[in-house]
This record gives sequence, structure tokens and C-alpha cells, in this order.
Amino acid sequence: MCEKDKFMQAAIDLSLDNIDHGGGPFGAVIVKEGKIIARGANRVTASNDPTAHAEVNAIREAARVLGTFDLSGCEIYTSCEPCPMCLGAIYWAHLDRVYYGNTKADAKAIGFDDSFIYDELALPLEKRHLTILPLMRDRAIKAFEKWADKSDKIEY
Repeated sequence: MCEKDKFMQAAIDLSLDNIDHGGGPFGAVIVKEGKIIARGANRVTASNDPTAHAEVNAIREAARVLGTFDLSGCEIYTSCEPCPMCLGAIYWAHLDRVYYGNTKADAKAIGFDDSFIYDELALPLEKRHLTILPLMRDRAIKAFEKWADKSDKIEY
């Protein structure tokens, strides 16, 4: 078994084991320099946290282990193609590459359907199912102005 297959198998093993421990069928590992540095499994229902997806949990653990929010130089192996939230987190974490096992169509077939989110994101705000309205921008912009003027900010 090649190295990539071993890492994917680790993610798959997490997804299988997690089913027996109150979680959903998703697992992920993050690898840096040929070593697994973080693992994550889906704990949404177990923790009552809708953001506790395997990829997000693995990213949180990798950031803690490495002491940085920038996971450049790392790869994620996930048992399923990432949902929109996890994909966003992967981009924000600056992971170099994503390997996945099951597809989003496979997930949809067992009741994990994210297609409505992809469909919603393609719509203008006024046509989305979720009402999204601007409010108090004249006050909110002050935080952005303060940030823009901050000389010692840490960019991310």
C-alpha cells in the first residue's frame, strides 16, 4: 500500500469507527511531511455542534498541534468529498491538497445532501431561501477601518 493509500485508509478507518461511537460516517486526517499530525471525525450529533465535521475537527487539531492558523505544507485526506463549509475551512487554512474517498453524490444517496447549499450560493441574495439583509453598515465599517489602519496586524 502506497503512502497516500495509508493516509486515506486512516481517514476511512476513522469514519467507520466513528459510527460505533455516536458520530456520522466521516473521518479526516491531516498530513505534514509524510506524518499524520491531526485526526478528526464527525461529531455533529454527539456534541450538538453543526460545525463539528471531520475536516473542521482535523483542521482545529492541526492548528493546535502546529501552533498556527496557516496549514500551508499540509494535505488533508477525508473519507468524503468536503461539504461547502469544510471546503471553505480548507481554503482558509491554506491546505495544499485535498484527497477524498466518497463523492458528494455518494453522501447524498445516504441522506447527507449539500446540493441545496451549492444551489443557494449560486443565487443572488434576494433569491435565497435564507433571508440575508444588510444592517448598520455605517457602524460596522468602523471595525474594518480600524483594522485597515492597524500597523501590527497579523494578516490571514
